Amino acid sequence: MEHTSALTRRRVRAAWWFLTPMLITLAMVAGWPLLRTFWFSMTNATLDGSGVAEFIGFDNYFIFEDGEYYGILFDPTWWQAVWNTLYFTIVSVSLETIFGVIVALVLNTKFKGQGLVRAAVLVPWAIPTIVSAKMWGWMLHDQFGIINDFLMTLGLIAAPLAWTADSDLSLNVVIAVDVWKTTPFMALLILAALQMLPSDCYEAAKIDGIHPVKVFFKVTLPLIMPAIMVAVVFRALDALRVFDLIYVLTPSNEATMSMSVYARQNLVDFQDVGYGSAASTLLFLIVALCTIAYLYIGRRNMNEGA
Repeated sequence: MEHTSALTRRRVRAAWWFLTPMLITLAMVAGWPLLRTFWFSMTNATLDGSGVAEFIGFDNYFIFEDGEYYGILFDPTWWQAVWNTLYFTIVSVSLETIFGVIVALVLNTKFKGQGLVRAAVLVPWAIPTIVSAKMWGWMLHDQFGIINDFLMTLGLIAAPLAWTADSDLSLNVVIAVDVWKTTPFMALLILAALQMLPSDCYEAAKIDGIHPVKVFFKVTLPLIMPAIMVAVVFRALDALRVFDLIYVLTPSNEATMSMSVYARQNLVDFQDVGYGSAASTLLFLIVALCTIAYLYIGRRNMNEGA
């Protein structure tokens, strides 16, 4: 027993030795900029560098003056950006998960030209986000876009629609473009899980004459659920930080503004480093809380399963 305990301690010690260089690098690359951002959020620093940045505490977050509250926590535009980001994350990730499962199931079957179809499915994901956003921006153009021309030819719309300018359409259009681009990523992860499933249970179900739909929900889905959850958390954390797609496709549009776009607007356009850093800090806290919640729920489920 003592020998086992000593061996475990040596393994833990060796693991920490291997992890130390990575932790030091991570602290320098990510930790220091994060601390600097938090510090700037407590100052009145500006991008043009005029004057010395003064410590103002939490005034960028909230301040009470002349009988009213000010600051980012009382800014309607910020809360609109939070709502846009959460709506974008929930809807896009949900659709990408559903379509990803469907695409993965199709790609997991054997048919002629399977390799070519798999390569074609990955094309949207391989295109850089900036390029795909500009491409869709032209296709969705209200005057020259092919989407309006196609829908008008089919008689589905009577006049061209301003897809990226109309506040009632723009956010859903951004979600549709994101689903088109990122569904292959979800399908790739789920396909990897499908290809690792044992064939014995499927052969037994086929012999017993169980309907394929029932096999999917009773056998396949529970077995690939861990892979789906990993794909979901990766996509959710990425969607919460969305910037490039929204900024390129719908610039200066509050109806689609995300938290990252809001932070960039205050940092660059308004040159208010303190206020923009406060927005970046809140974005980090929201992403961190979502990550911690996922890890807690996942560990709790594992403990209950054990």
